[in-house]
Amino acid sequence: MNMGSGAGGVRCYNSHRAINSLLSPRLLVCDALNMRRMLILSAILGVCGIQIAAAQPQSGCALPDGLSPVIARKYLNAHVVRMSDLNLDDQKLFQKEHGSSCPGLTRVDFYGDGKPTLALVLLRTNGAKDAQLVVAHQVEDQWETLLVDTADASPVPVVWNEKPGKYYDVYGQKTLDANRPAVVFCGYESWAILYAWTGKEVEKIWISD
Repeated sequence: MNMGSGAGGVRCYNSHRAINSLLSPRLLVCDALNMRRMLILSAILGVCGIQIAAAQPQSGCALPDGLSPVIARKYLNAHVVRMSDLNLDDQKLFQKEHGSSCPGLTRVDFYGDGKPTLALVLLRTNGAKDAQLVVAHQVEDQWETLLVDTADASPVPVVWNEKPGKYYDVYGQKTLDANRPAVVFCGYESWAILYAWTGKEVEKIWISD
C-alpha cells in the first residue's frame, strides 16, 4: 500500500509537520539558552585565565617565597640576573643555547641529595661591578646559601647546569670528575668555569678562557 498518496499518508505528513512546527520554537529557545551558557562560561574562563596568569610569576627568574628574604638579607641590593641585564649579543647566545630559561638561575641537584637546590648569579644594583655565584640549598624548611665565586660583571655572567661526567680544563692540564650535576658560570666570549661538589667541597675547572 502506498501510504504517501492516501489519506493516512497525508495525515502522517501533516502530523509530522505539526510536531515540527511545535518543536521549532522550543529548539530555537534551547539553542539560545545553550549559546548564552557558552558565552557566560567563556567569559568566566577568560577571567579565571587572566587571574591565573596574573598570579603566576612574570619571570622565570623569580625565587621561591622562602628564599627571597634570605637572599635579600645576605646579599644586599642584589637581584638575580635577568635577560635585560645582558647585552643584545649575549641575550641571543643564551637564548640560542638555553631557550627561555633564566640566565641567572638554574635548578640543579648540586649536592646529589634530591633536595631543592638553585644556582644563582646575583648582580648588585648599587653600582658594584661584580657578580656573585651563589648556591641555595633547602634543608628541611630552611634555605642555606653558599657563596661559590665572584666575577667581574663585564660582561654580565650567566649560569646553567651540566650533567655528571668527566671534564677537561681549557689548558689540557686538569680534569674534574663530577659525580653529581655541575654548574657552569660563564661570561660570554670571555671565560667559563665549571663547578662540582665532591662530597666535601666545591671544585672548579676552567672550561673556556
